[in-house]
Amino acid sequence: MRKDLMIFMLLAVILVFSGVAYAGDEAAIHFPQTNAGKLVESYFKAFNGNENDMRTYLEQNISPQALTQRPIEERMAVYRQLKSDLSTLEPVQILKESADAIKLVGRSAQKSWFEITFQFEKTPANKLLSLRIMPLDEPPDLNAPTTPLTEAEMLKELETYLNEASNKDEFSGVVLLAKDDKTIFRQAYGLASKEYNTPNRIETRFNLGSINKYFTHIAIEQLEGKGLLKPDDPIGKYLPDYPNKEAAEKVTIQQLLDMTSGIGDFFGEKYQSTPKDQIRTLSDYLLLFGTDSLLFEPGTNRQYSNGGYIVLGLIIEKVSGQSYFDYVRDHIYKIAGMGNTTHLMADVPVENVASGYTLNWDDNDHKGEPRRDNIYTRPARGSSAGGGYSTVDDLLKLVLALKANRLSVAKASDEINQGGIAIAGGAPGINAALETNPENGYTIIVLSNYDPPTAGTVARKINSLLERLK
Repeated sequence: MRKDLMIFMLLAVILVFSGVAYAGDEAAIHFPQTNAGKLVESYFKAFNGNENDMRTYLEQNISPQALTQRPIEERMAVYRQLKSDLSTLEPVQILKESADAIKLVGRSAQKSWFEITFQFEKTPANKLLSLRIMPLDEPPDLNAPTTPLTEAEMLKELETYLNEASNKDEFSGVVLLAKDDKTIFRQAYGLASKEYNTPNRIETRFNLGSINKYFTHIAIEQLEGKGLLKPDDPIGKYLPDYPNKEAAEKVTIQQLLDMTSGIGDFFGEKYQSTPKDQIRTLSDYLLLFGTDSLLFEPGTNRQYSNGGYIVLGLIIEKVSGQSYFDYVRDHIYKIAGMGNTTHLMADVPVENVASGYTLNWDDNDHKGEPRRDNIYTRPARGSSAGGGYSTVDDLLKLVLALKANRLSVAKASDEINQGGIAIAGGAPGINAALETNPENGYTIIVLSNYDPPTAGTVARKINSLLERLK
């Protein structure tokens, strides 16, 4: 079953370190003996313990500011999903430590690797603010160079890396790096059309995959601000004809946003057997999953849900009186100045669009074979769950609009200004990554028309270079 991918933002939890060593295949980690260190040590112990351990940990250590964004029960739902997926989580190597953040490499019981970033208050109590867990596609190079770089040297290394990746046909797309909202690197690589030997350009539009979920999140907050909906309302209040009556009565808008609703995916047998030219509206997507039973009692667990974001899009249509596509155009793209961002029809020829090329057109890896166009794996039009198109410049305009709160979404603006975001999308022939970091002032945008983890790999390379800045 083909699944759209997104590196999602996890619960707001902080970590820091204590003088405890964790033994593994690599050398043991020795955490600093600070208040922050004790919180980090306690977090790993709570994660590797049980639900009561984690609940007690969150109740005692989470920042009141973070609780306003996500209460304990929602954080517990995220923990249950992580615990189910990872079993245990152990630190392996510290990458960076500052006054209010620590980044490290961690590993699960299944030997999966993660980059884990903890952020905490600067006050002596060091209460927990946020935790971001980013999956790594391969074990990290724990002996990577650490020589300090100037910004000019960093950009030169980035350029060399991207040229080599492009020459090896490992990367095709556009990369933008901004510092304090000003672009300092922007370059295109590879081909937008292999058939016509058309190169990617700065203004080339790429499929964003699940990054469109972020636009849906913004739209919901806008409508909440206008008093047109309430996050705690059940979806049946706005969609009385929703085909699953249990979901209509129990599932709330907030649970859809948090992916704790129990509503599943629209990718599956129905999607595979449906001609893709028949999937053009949100109602078309609903036919693929709307009658399915809930996967779990709403609010008790967390599972990635493309279907849930289709339902959010339908709610946006109902309360706004516009199609989802028209709403985000008028209330997000136009306000932010994103003139090259839209939901395109797959069968309508337009300029400046990258075709997607995949080695995974049938859920199997065809490494060594020629890449195929992804036209048969994607619907005729994207949705509120993903599949829109944009450029690197437009996504930077989105970041700037959010920072200035020009989209009238105070919570999203606070998030990007205080903690930053890390969002991504991916599917066969589609990969996109957008990251902002208020601590160092850098914004990373990578758009690719190759399979995941193409864009994510480049974004992680950029982050590793940024860690070395003098």
